[in-house]
Amino acid sequence: MLGFVLKRIGYGFLIILGVVHVVFFLFHALPGDPVELMLGSKSDKETRELIRHELGLDLPLYEQFAKYLNDLSPISIHTNSEKNQKKYEYSEVIEFGEKVLVVKRPYLRRSFQSNQRVDEIIIENLEGTLVLALVSMLFATLFGILFGIIAALKQHTFWDHFVISISVMGISAPSFVMAIIISMVFGYYLAEYTGLPLTGSLWNNDPIYGRQLELRNIILPAFTLGIRPLAIITQLTRSSMLEVLSQDYIRTAKAKGLGRVAVVLKHALKNALNPVITAVSGWLASLMAGAFFIEYIFNWKGLGLKTLKAVELLDFPVVMGATLIVAIVFVTINIVVDILYAAIDPRVRLN
Repeated sequence: MLGFVLKRIGYGFLIILGVVHVVFFLFHALPGDPVELMLGSKSDKETRELIRHELGLDLPLYEQFAKYLNDLSPISIHTNSEKNQKKYEYSEVIEFGEKVLVVKRPYLRRSFQSNQRVDEIIIENLEGTLVLALVSMLFATLFGILFGIIAALKQHTFWDHFVISISVMGISAPSFVMAIIISMVFGYYLAEYTGLPLTGSLWNNDPIYGRQLELRNIILPAFTLGIRPLAIITQLTRSSMLEVLSQDYIRTAKAKGLGRVAVVLKHALKNALNPVITAVSGWLASLMAGAFFIEYIFNWKGLGLKTLKAVELLDFPVVMGATLIVAIVFVTINIVVDILYAAIDPRVRLN
């Protein structure tokens, strides 16, 4: 088991390292001068060259990449100086000459627009995206399983065809299109009846009462983001339930006189949920990336909205940092799911 866990962690590390390579070289190939983005085109040449040297932009590309990896690593080597101590906020481990081996939080550079540390920007905005993804996944899982069970038990009836038709529409419709339609219909035209706002965030800063939780603001974006996983979970549950309900042990349970509810909940559903659990674990990480355009349309304060605004402003460090964080979350969730499967089913480790 330990070897399996170490192998999965190793694969995850290689994937993240690959993402770091792609992100670095992709964004360094894009047009635009970071120094001009920070200072403006009217700044003097001497100041621009000083900032360019500070950011390491005057170095060859491979040296810039090596410096970027050193900044990202929690265990790294830096020149021991008061300036670097303030910049990286590190703790010294071993000092050798002018260099020092340090432990620090990953340094994702600073925003070109606000000069704030990128990791601080991500921490400030990550809560909104995580809450939105979790609520969307909870909504999709609960109702997807419920609709799937109904469709399976009412096979070839009106309800079965209705659920299948709606789920196909949910899978086919792009999320950003559904977001525009849902926000306009329920947040604008029917706002008088629904009481739901067109846009809004999880927290509202009131000048009198301070920071207040606004749960109603999450209803429309969570519903929109959860439509596609809801449709997929519905179809998975339906097909899995139909397969399980045709098994011999289900017929035996019915022959023993067990009620329909007991047969479905205690025997069929337990065995039918395995593919659903796989889908849920995979979708949770995907929803974080899918939330970006949803946040933008509903003006939901989260990592997605912040990243898209950074794209508009060509604030590359923020975009690069957000991309890496989403990749790390995606890889971490998949590693945890693999380990849980291996713990439950030893055949996974053998395969």
